[in-house]
Amino acid sequence: MLAAAVFWALAANRGFFAGALAGRGAGELATWGFGAALLLLVVALHVFLLALVANRWTVKPVLALMFGVTAASSYYIDSFGVYLDPSMLRNVLRTNPAEAGELLNPSFFWHLALLAGVPMLLLRWVRVRRRPWGRAALRRAAWLSGALLLMIGALLLVFQAFASLMRQNKELRYLITPANVVWSTGAVLAADARGAARPRQPIGLDAVPGPSWAQRARPMVLVLVVGETARAANWGLNGYARQTTPLLAQWPVVNFPDATSCGTNTEVSVPCMFAPVGRRDHDEERIRGQESLLHVLARAGAGVHWRDNQSGCKGVCEGLPGDTVAALGKPALCPGGACMDEGLVHDLRERLQQARGTQVWVLHMLGNHGPSYFRRYPAPFARFQPECRSDDLRECNLEQIVNAYDNALLYTDHVLTTALSALQAESARVDAALLYVSDHGESLGEKGLFLHGMPYAIAPEVQKRVPMVFWASPGFGPAGGLAPGCLESELKRKAAGPVAHDHLFHTVLGLLDVRTALHEPAWDLTAGCRATGTAGPAGGAGPGGTTAPASPTGAAAPRPADAPAR
Repeated sequence: MLAAAVFWALAANRGFFAGALAGRGAGELATWGFGAALLLLVVALHVFLLALVANRWTVKPVLALMFGVTAASSYYIDSFGVYLDPSMLRNVLRTNPAEAGELLNPSFFWHLALLAGVPMLLLRWVRVRRRPWGRAALRRAAWLSGALLLMIGALLLVFQAFASLMRQNKELRYLITPANVVWSTGAVLAADARGAARPRQPIGLDAVPGPSWAQRARPMVLVLVVGETARAANWGLNGYARQTTPLLAQWPVVNFPDATSCGTNTEVSVPCMFAPVGRRDHDEERIRGQESLLHVLARAGAGVHWRDNQSGCKGVCEGLPGDTVAALGKPALCPGGACMDEGLVHDLRERLQQARGTQVWVLHMLGNHGPSYFRRYPAPFARFQPECRSDDLRECNLEQIVNAYDNALLYTDHVLTTALSALQAESARVDAALLYVSDHGESLGEKGLFLHGMPYAIAPEVQKRVPMVFWASPGFGPAGGLAPGCLESELKRKAAGPVAHDHLFHTVLGLLDVRTALHEPAWDLTAGCRATGTAGPAGGAGPGGTTAPASPTGAAAPRPADAPAR
């Protein structure tokens, strides 16, 4: 156990020590003393954890498992700069085989062979000595006590420096491997167990259709497209150096250049964007334990349908109608078993022709999910060359990676305009609108970071800034009880300022004229187009203020688009 702990500290914690020692002079004695104390702390921590669970029957299986876990974790930490916090571990546990397969490459297996295979071979030669239970218990107590004393001693030696480090960069603890995996996995499983023990809490029980519903002469359809890993920095409509949205640029869409996501990964962002209170008062356990915007809309009488081309709706559509592109039985849409996002919209016009009443159709894209960006688009969209055509980003230079990523955005542009063409073609019979927003952004090598999922408090802006686009047919706004000719101009006015995922819940309620006390007009981007200024309960005003409280991270929460700066 001691040998394993020392090996992990030296071979699998490069990211932790680099972060902890950043800014310290390599030639200073204090730096070496601080580093030595951290090394003792990491070794003692892992000895303590192992001694808690290991006995003569379990020690070899536990060590073998942890060698594999540690090797895999250190590979992704060192290669992509990820932090294995509970949010990231939830992503790992929820991923599907296709996504996981793209992360397995020759470099990964070489890393696994070296950091896990070799220690496992050595472990086979170790003979576990049997001792009477009394002596074994005393030895275990001695190891636990010794490890605990060593941790305390190491902390006392550098307490002031260590406390300052943890205050300023507490996320560093999620780089201590494999303790980070043990802690985060336990936290996720415990939260899931608590959630499974109680049913999802209903919200919006007072939701009712507004007065405009009875006056609608035609079907009303809102297509809500949830993008994946598209970042605002590379979005053509936002002024990116190359045009990655050439087709959307030809449409009269409202583009929101300053849109912020609720999280930096799908597992956090998707439930959060469909919740009444998003990032500004974020409580992940509460969000996961409640129904979503889609349940509120269904309760008011809207037909809700979720179509997925990714890893599921993360509980957002639980109990509601839905399907997947893979299950549509269209082999042409899924060449090689990987479905293209066109499968989300291939039958949209037929669906519009059959639409009745008020409908909300959510399309969950595979989008720019990495690292295999080149798999996200067909060959005709490989416009930017040379492109990275490897699942291992370390085999490509930055130019190739960005080219592949931008090609995937070109394909998203095509999918969205295909949907817009269908909506426009049926606009004489259906009042329709499309709202697209990505779930989170992506790092493409900035500061040595790749992919996404950094803890929100320290995540770079490219992982939090996302594209957002809206289009509506001429009759959509009035069909929702909004002043004629107001919707587009009002949204353009709001697009001049910051918006966030926090606006989605309340804006959709406003667009569809669904009345509920959950609705906050200050977070509804359409509120200025409604005569009453609210879409609260029928006959009453909805709650809400004009400023947002501070976020739990201590950073300023996103403000409503028309709220004054503080």
